[in-house]
Amino acid sequence: MAIFDILKYPDEALKQISEPVESFDDDLQAFLANLEETMRAGPGGVGIAAAQVGSLSRIAIVDVSSKPKIKHNGCMILINPEIKTWDGMKIGREGCMSVPDYTGNVIRAEKITLQAYNAQGDRVDYECEGYEARAVQHELDHLDGMLFLDRLVSRRTDLFKRKNYK
Repeated sequence: MAIFDILKYPDEALKQISEPVESFDDDLQAFLANLEETMRAGPGGVGIAAAQVGSLSRIAIVDVSSKPKIKHNGCMILINPEIKTWDGMKIGREGCMSVPDYTGNVIRAEKITLQAYNAQGDRVDYECEGYEARAVQHELDHLDGMLFLDRLVSRRTDLFKRKNYK
């Protein structure tokens, strides 16, 4: 397996819209394994989108199971994901491997339901809440060429220099 290089802001590739995955073949399986390894190798890595490594495929991986006491669905391989419902809105602090020097306050839905395909090409439905819902929304934004910087409550008061990245 390999660890991919993470694209960093302001790389223009991060602003591109990703295309749907159409083939669930061995190449996809190898890419998913490398993408997950890249996520786990990164500091604070609870999610990653294919766009962050320069692949414009609608793929994201989210796994918040390493955070104690957080309700979660385990490691979610999200291929061609689509959020179906949103409920409640809350401001929360976010960071990103593609924006390693900053964090910021972003408004996100507290609960979501989504549909996606798993690595085998089977459709899966998920219900996510709290931190996991925030992480999913953050990663899916990457698939549409958006960063948390695009969703800051206020660039003047809600962007913070990161003290250290763990």
